[in-house]
Amino acid sequence: MDLILPLIILVARIVETTMETIRLVYVTKGHKYLASGIGTLKIGVWVVSTGLVLTNLDNIPSILAYMVGYGLGTLLGMTIESWIGLGSVIVRIFCTEEPEHLISQLGERGFGTTRINGSGQFVPAVAVLISIVPRTELRQLLEMLKQDYPTVHFTIEEISTMSEREIFFGGRTSRGILGFLGCG
Repeated sequence: MDLILPLIILVARIVETTMETIRLVYVTKGHKYLASGIGTLKIGVWVVSTGLVLTNLDNIPSILAYMVGYGLGTLLGMTIESWIGLGSVIVRIFCTEEPEHLISQLGERGFGTTRINGSGQFVPAVAVLISIVPRTELRQLLEMLKQDYPTVHFTIEEISTMSEREIFFGGRTSRGILGFLGCG
């Protein structure tokens, strides 16, 4: 019976912190209604878990459960957020060799690519390829780059705001309810 209260607090804190982590993602992506709904549920769980701890300050296992639940909830929230893969990223690929084959491969995968030619301090010529990539497909793109093009360098940048028009990725669109939830 002595472990039931800490277990309830642990589970509540994991759920609450996971919801908060996911809510923050939706806030940064501009999904205000979804973020608001998650926040409303999250605060209810927070009130219960925090209230249980504050009314039982002499129960050290409950306090420890509250603390551990925060850490585990953060990890779980970040894991779920990576599964959701909401939004798109900008991938910049720096090539010191002719990039035409890479550009073709990106096009076959449905990614439009902008090429900018330049020079660098240590190389006479460099091509910078810029693509907008759905986060759900980023892992596959990075695996392809590392396996097939080990000499390229790349950077990845989150997109917080993007024009409201539909973006097509090889026949796939990033809009609609599935896109809103990070599944499309």
